[in-house]
Amino acid sequence: MAEPDPEPMASGAGQRLGAPETLGISTLDPGHRPPAMPPGRQVTIRVRMLDDTEELFDISQKASGKVLFDLVCSHMNLIEGDYFGLEFQNHQKMMVWLDHIKPIIKQLRRPKHTILRFAVKFFPPDHAQLVEELTRYLFALQIKQDVSCGSLTCNDSSAALMVSHIIQSEIGDFEESQCRSHLLNNNYIPDQMHLIDKIMEFHSKHKGQTPAESDYQLLEVARRLEMYGIRLHPAKDREGTRLSLTVAHTGVLVFQGHTKINAFNWSKVRKLSFKRKRFLIKLRPDLNSSYQDTLEFLMASRDCCKVFWKICVEYHAFFRLFEEPKPKPKPVLFTRGSSFRFSGRTQKQVIDYVRESEFKKIPFERKHSRVQHNSRLSPLPSPRHHEVPTESGALGLDSPPQRHLEGVGVGECRRPLGLEDSKGEPISP
Repeated sequence: MAEPDPEPMASGAGQRLGAPETLGISTLDPGHRPPAMPPGRQVTIRVRMLDDTEELFDISQKASGKVLFDLVCSHMNLIEGDYFGLEFQNHQKMMVWLDHIKPIIKQLRRPKHTILRFAVKFFPPDHAQLVEELTRYLFALQIKQDVSCGSLTCNDSSAALMVSHIIQSEIGDFEESQCRSHLLNNNYIPDQMHLIDKIMEFHSKHKGQTPAESDYQLLEVARRLEMYGIRLHPAKDREGTRLSLTVAHTGVLVFQGHTKINAFNWSKVRKLSFKRKRFLIKLRPDLNSSYQDTLEFLMASRDCCKVFWKICVEYHAFFRLFEEPKPKPKPVLFTRGSSFRFSGRTQKQVIDYVRESEFKKIPFERKHSRVQHNSRLSPLPSPRHHEVPTESGALGLDSPPQRHLEGVGVGECRRPLGLEDSKGEPISP
């Protein structure tokens, strides 16, 4: 079913996050403006931001997905944009990421009637790897959305603590009547009413905490949760048991319900492929393992397999490779298999780029915050040692925050993982 026509936008819609009226410097090509717009008919693209505002971008239908993405990042003055992406619902009602290489006209069947959503695409293991305060703020907004819709499941203590950091950034220091009234008028988590007292108790301990520090502490709690950054893709094993597949910076994970039951680290995965409805994980030989050489999962359709396979390709390249994979030369006569590959900087390239460059700090607007704070001008907040509720099985729960770049250069993955499409043709990610 087609989406309704876009509603008229207010004239000031383009001023979100303190962006200048004219387009700023492209965040992906230092020293240059966003890529030149190709000739052709212009189309207006509607993008929903993480703070629930919507922006309109005029762009040529022949432009690539990267041109649109660069425009969005430039609009927000976002330096570390590589962690994010634009997703939309395709004609098969599946949520997919906008491909940076393909022209928009080949991806959006009805561009005027499609709403793209700006969202976090790659979740790093440690939010200390995010240098810019604006980036952490956007990550905090993503966590706020995930908690609100119930996709980031956790115990009551973790939920209450996360909400307490969110409202500290929005209304400031604890004042009982104000806090209670705010929680009664704003819903942050499902079934919030029975947790109001616990949320207020946590909030009372955050006195003096700035919005930037609240973002930092929110991410500190969230990153320890089992479901942090997880998007489940329904599947079945060979016995017909209902499972879910997902991908993280560490590798491919298998969930049953909201419980992780298996993990296949990138260092153990030799090849990922799919054939029709079957998603295949080929493991490296391990004499001490009871797993079969190749694991097979059944998904709803070939398209479901391909969508998940593409996400795996991008996750592996972003977190495991030193630099963006180079495109293969095009065959002269014919092609076989998919030409899809990861396009963009890897996490290592992003971190090196930001650390080696100097950027003018530009204040940005926190849409939901009542706290007056010149946020982008402040340094990285010092981590406070709050008690974090334990979450059984949470990733990284027992280890201190890692300040080095995890996942890059680990094991033997200095090159793209063996990946192939449904026709069995190996490709570069």
